[in-house]
Order: sequence, then structure tokens, then C-alpha cells
Amino acid sequence: MHLRQIMAAGALLAAAFHGTVRGQTAPTVILAVDIENVVIYQQDSGDAAKFATDPGIVAPPAIRNFVPVIWIADVVAVNGKPAKGTWTVRGTLLSRGTTLSPGDAIADSGASFFFDWVFDVRQADGTQVGTIMATGWGGASRPPGVPSNFLQANVTVTGGTGAFFGARGVGGLGAATDTGRIASMSEDPAYRRINGGGARRYLFYLVPMERPEIVNVWHSDFTAVTAAKPARADEILILSARGLGPTRPGVDPGVPFPASPPQIVNSPLEMTAGGQPVELINQIGWPGEQNLYRVDFRMPKTSGSTAALQISAAWIGGPAVSIPVQ
Repeated sequence: MHLRQIMAAGALLAAAFHGTVRGQTAPTVILAVDIENVVIYQQDSGDAAKFATDPGIVAPPAIRNFVPVIWIADVVAVNGKPAKGTWTVRGTLLSRGTTLSPGDAIADSGASFFFDWVFDVRQADGTQVGTIMATGWGGASRPPGVPSNFLQANVTVTGGTGAFFGARGVGGLGAATDTGRIASMSEDPAYRRINGGGARRYLFYLVPMERPEIVNVWHSDFTAVTAAKPARADEILILSARGLGPTRPGVDPGVPFPASPPQIVNSPLEMTAGGQPVELINQIGWPGEQNLYRVDFRMPKTSGSTAALQISAAWIGGPAVSIPVQ
């Protein structure tokens, strides 16, 4: 039976245990990105031949204001899960304040840097997930309306790539266990991890273009999971979902997923059933379909007559869907 026929046959049954979410305004999500080895390289010389030449720690001279800077750090976790990647900032020291202070720019608000952020986020194995790009003020007061765990900075998320394509929102500092180290641009950044730097957490309050959405859930024979035929512990189930993002080796936008080679979901996926972690067995783009994915999973033991399924892709969670269990 073709997938479209299977989905049509199960649509009424599926509607009995989950509601439609497509067409609603996407709710916000928070990504907490932890970075380490934060070093702020300060352009303290006009002689480019001296840049990145000294393997040791080189402190820059004191400069009051207006100096160009480059920040570099390592992404180590997202929402508490191990990750990799690089945080890079290009900006200008533009110290400003509301009171007259030598070297500071007198202004109606305070800040330290005006800059652009680029977070290159990867899975723990190095697989590229995507980038988050933002621009704004660092060292500034947090803007109105953001969560209270934003400590400072007023940064607009202007977009992203990969799993974060089309995302928008705001960003800010969430924690600074070590504020970082300011270095001369004569210091060789190849030794950044050896010489060490600071550790911080940045928060992104995002409105993603699309969130994961479970469409249907079946037994392994493609019969629907229903009250008459509930899911059982340790059973392999199949679900169809939307919004799981890019695949590997990848297809062009608007092109159906091929049967060969299998299109593996590129973003890190996590799933729970009744609050219990779920073993994911297979996660691919469904052959012949666009933005529809197949996820095979092993049902864990849960309590009660129903279990809420919830799936996340690239640390962005989707709405819960309840299925009958026994």
C-alpha cells in the first residue's frame, strides 16, 4: 500500500489521539549554548605582519574605546547536551554610558560592544547542524520581554542555516563563569585552547520557521495505534513526522526524498514517551515525499493507559501527541 493511502486510511483514527498544530503560530523555544576557551583578540597594531605570530599569551595595551575586536570560543553544549562548534564575533569596542566618564561615549543607554555573532553548531561527533547569526549590543541591558534568565546583551537573531534556517528571535548572556581573556592580535589563535580563556552561556529565545510535528503512529505492520490496538512496551513502532530538517547526503529544496541512498536526518533527534527516553532505530526522509520523515522507535515501558510522545530536532521540541498503551 502506498504511503498516501496508508495515511489517508489512518487520518480519522490519528485525529482521535492528537490535535492539529499546523497553521498555528509557532511557539518560542530557548536554546542555551555553552562555550569555553573564550578569547577576545583586540586589534592593537596597524602592522598586519605582526598578527597571529606569538604562541604565548600576549596582553594588549589599554585602549579606551573604538578598537576592533574578534572573539573566538568553542561550543561545548546545547541545552545541556554535548555539542561542538565555534562561536565567532566580529565587533567594535564602543563603551558608552549615561554618565560623563573619560573614554566612554555619553549616551542614553550603556553597552560595551557593537558586534555580529555567528554560532556554528555541530553534533558531538562533529556533524554540522547549522548556524545561528545575530547582531546587536553586548554588555547592554536585556531588552523588555525576554526571559528573566537573560542577564545582559540586546541582540537580534537575524537568521540561520541548516536546522536553524529562517529562525528569528533575540539572544543574550545567560551566565559567565569566567568572563574571558583579552589578547593582542599578535597572539597566535592556534594556541587558544592551550593558553585558555573564559566560559560563558548564551541564550537564544527563538521562533523557528518550523517545529517537529508527529503526524501518525503505526505498528510495524502499518496498522494504526488505537485504543483497540494499543502500543506495547518494547514494541517497534513507526511514526511519520514533519519539520525534522535537512538530511544526509541531502536533497535540493522541493525535491522528494529518494529511496536510495537513504536520507538520514542530519539534526540530533531525541524522543520521549510518557517522559521516558526512547530508543530511536531509524530516522530518514520518507522516499517519494517532501518534508515527511519516517522514525522507527522502540516503545519504552510507561504507566497509565496513554503515553505522550514528544520529539525534538536540533534541540527544538515539538508538541506532544498521546497514544494508547497497554
